[in-house]
Amino acid sequence: MTKKIEIDGRIIEAKDDEDLLSACLTHGVDVPYFCWHGALGSVGACRQCAVKVYAGPNDTEGRIVMSCMTPVADVERVSVSDPEAVAFRAQVIEWLMVNHPHDCPVCEEAGSCHLQDMTIATGHAIRRYRFDKRTHRNQDLGPLLTHEMNRCIACYRCTRFYRDYAGGRDLDAFGAHDDVYFGRAEDGPLDSPFAGNLAEVCPTGVFNDKGWSQDYARKWDMRATPSICPHCSLGCNILVDQRDGRVKRVQNRYHGALNGYFICDRGRYGPLHVVSDKRLLTPLMQGEAASEADACAAAHAVVAEGAIGIGSPRASLEANYALQRLVGPERFFAGVSDAEATMVRRIVAIVRAGPATVASLADVERADAVLVLGDDLTNASPRLALALRQTARGAERDLAEQKGVPRWLDPAVRTAGEGRRSPIALVTPVADPLDHIAALSLRRDPQAIAALGAGVAAALRGEAQGDADTTRVAEILAVAQRPLIVAGCSLGVADIIEAAAAIASALGAKARIVLLPPEANSIGLALLGGDGLDSAAALLERGAAKTAIVLENELFERAPRASVERLFAAAKSVVALDSMASETTARASVALPVAPFTGCAGTFVNYEGRAQRFFAAVPPQDSAPSAWRRLDAFGAGDWHSLDALIGDLIVEWPDLVGVADAAPNADFMMADGQVTRAPRPYSARTADDRAGQFADAVIPIDPDGPMTFGIKGARGTAVPPPLITSYKTAGLHSANNVTRFMEEIGGPLRGGDPGAMLLKPNAAALIDPPPSEPVAGEGLLMVPLHDAFSGFELSRASALLAARAPAPRLLLHPDDAALHGLAPGAAVLIDGRACAATISLDASLPRGCVAISAGIDAPRGPLRRVRLEAAR
Repeated sequence: MTKKIEIDGRIIEAKDDEDLLSACLTHGVDVPYFCWHGALGSVGACRQCAVKVYAGPNDTEGRIVMSCMTPVADVERVSVSDPEAVAFRAQVIEWLMVNHPHDCPVCEEAGSCHLQDMTIATGHAIRRYRFDKRTHRNQDLGPLLTHEMNRCIACYRCTRFYRDYAGGRDLDAFGAHDDVYFGRAEDGPLDSPFAGNLAEVCPTGVFNDKGWSQDYARKWDMRATPSICPHCSLGCNILVDQRDGRVKRVQNRYHGALNGYFICDRGRYGPLHVVSDKRLLTPLMQGEAASEADACAAAHAVVAEGAIGIGSPRASLEANYALQRLVGPERFFAGVSDAEATMVRRIVAIVRAGPATVASLADVERADAVLVLGDDLTNASPRLALALRQTARGAERDLAEQKGVPRWLDPAVRTAGEGRRSPIALVTPVADPLDHIAALSLRRDPQAIAALGAGVAAALRGEAQGDADTTRVAEILAVAQRPLIVAGCSLGVADIIEAAAAIASALGAKARIVLLPPEANSIGLALLGGDGLDSAAALLERGAAKTAIVLENELFERAPRASVERLFAAAKSVVALDSMASETTARASVALPVAPFTGCAGTFVNYEGRAQRFFAAVPPQDSAPSAWRRLDAFGAGDWHSLDALIGDLIVEWPDLVGVADAAPNADFMMADGQVTRAPRPYSARTADDRAGQFADAVIPIDPDGPMTFGIKGARGTAVPPPLITSYKTAGLHSANNVTRFMEEIGGPLRGGDPGAMLLKPNAAALIDPPPSEPVAGEGLLMVPLHDAFSGFELSRASALLAARAPAPRLLLHPDDAALHGLAPGAAVLIDGRACAATISLDASLPRGCVAISAGIDAPRGPLRRVRLEAAR
């Protein structure tokens, strides 16, 4: 239901179940605030959002209320500009600023600070306090965040996000009254993989990105570009800030259906792999530096001999298509194991057949029962785990609502909700970080997980009764109104995917499903077809081709080493195109640098089938062009721009026509010209244009995006959502101003959330897969251990994440260790190769399994058995 409210003579329509501050912000009515946050709700800690409300048309006095704590249903007439309300807010900001150090000239946050915005908005300009200020000792919070407690205004946003929203336990509020300290009990890195959000959640400069602080540029001297996180398949939206061609930091870019206000630390700090010392910057021939001309000539010769193409799930859809065009569809391969390529294609088929609707992350938060089959979401797909933490609170919110407590009144909801949790069932091989919020946590080996899932589907269909655990899971899902099934490829077991689809089908139309491929563009790669590396090696061994081109792929991480060695042995020559140096580029006959995702434009297709465009954050460089431009030069096409390539792509692949709708094309113009990456226009000369060294500095041209690197252009709320580069509007500079860009608080962006859906359900019959066989042979089943800070090779190339990542791990059940004569702390060989980790014992791990840190020691591929022996 909606209600009409008069605000200073203006009539707006607001929802009865929202708070007054949210209603004001939704309609562009600026009310100063600090503690309120669109995802965290209202707590009433700062008292800054005071307005005057009137009881009715005859009330001339009114009363001061905190708008964040006032239900819309109780309000008919409001004044934000009333002198008494204005004076009250001015007093509050003066109180809050009493102990603030006023260190804007040296504070990293200056220029994008919510405290600055609100101080100016309330008219506070004169400091009357003449006594000593309260001071605190700052803490070392590890490699990711700085800590400057003296800037704190005690809004409690940090602990409300970290503890209440993200589930972290090692950050808290200490003290009382006007002497409260927000930090850890002792110095040390924050445990949560979402800690980096504190840099944006904090309305002052208490927490900030340490990497940015050490490689600093002022907000107004940086250009921001909309992009997509390349570090998992969720497709979170990010903003990439750069100055002088160097990426400085990454921030969250709001997307109502996906990441909302928050991203994980891998998504925030992982993209800084583009400034690491592991970048491939010069051409190589046989592992040695070579000239551009010589390397390109050698690469042309390799192509002319009849090459196959090895695509990549971390390369853009356009780059993969260009490679396919160059070598032909029959010679294009997926660049992963055959088993993974088959699994991801099966995910595409399942989504298209539509046994259940694919859930966005916003849909995940609305589920009332969840089954997770196999995946350690906190470490493999962290932002999804954060969404599940909100899902768990559904029952608590429902109970509070029954008691008359509105959802936005978060502390009261936690009390009235009595700690109730919506049921989540986790079935994983190892202990899961979400275990403490789960109604049921089961440990099973990968094959048993698939069997349990199949048993749940059978129980839901009424065909069979399983064991007690199977029956319990089936009962939880059967009675739910909005059940959700989550499964993925992380364990390399296709039957887990099939079980998830069968459960969703048995539940019917009410069900939602999330099927997780491994990487940012795994779905896009699968849509182009192509088998995996074993098939590629077989073609080379038959003599049907002689050479291979590898596109943005560290093959030794994406498939078992034996498969990759087989391909290298069969190929006469290998050309590698990549932005990162790796074992693949070192062993290639020719390695040519290409642009990383921050240096080019392209499209990723996320787990939903949502095509999303990323753009070049730094100007294009001739020494490292887009991968598709390298392939174009080899004869793949005749494309002068990304738009031209996409035009050919959608002609050849009509099912992908939505790719063209993912973002405006490069010719898009607004009334003020192209969209500018700069946060604001500058007056006179600035440090950014070299202090007037040139009359008009030459502005780099971006041929593949509708944005300018110049300081003049379009900005603000009228910019199409895929092109938003800043949330700045007149007088408001911080990320909190994102509310101006939303249709409603927490809802989609005005104009719709970015992306175009490619996988539209067609209700076609899903063809049954061929029956799978148990993994036979001797040895232990290998379970990959994912880590939120390590991810895959791009994540580990980020110096910040590498400093935060734990040591490699190898877990064994104590009985298996005794059986094989292996002691804790012992070094081992895995199938004859040395393992970086030593043995740790874990009694919760199922018998017959060995859990190994994902990466080189546990490359991706199908579930397999490995042999462990003590290193000599």
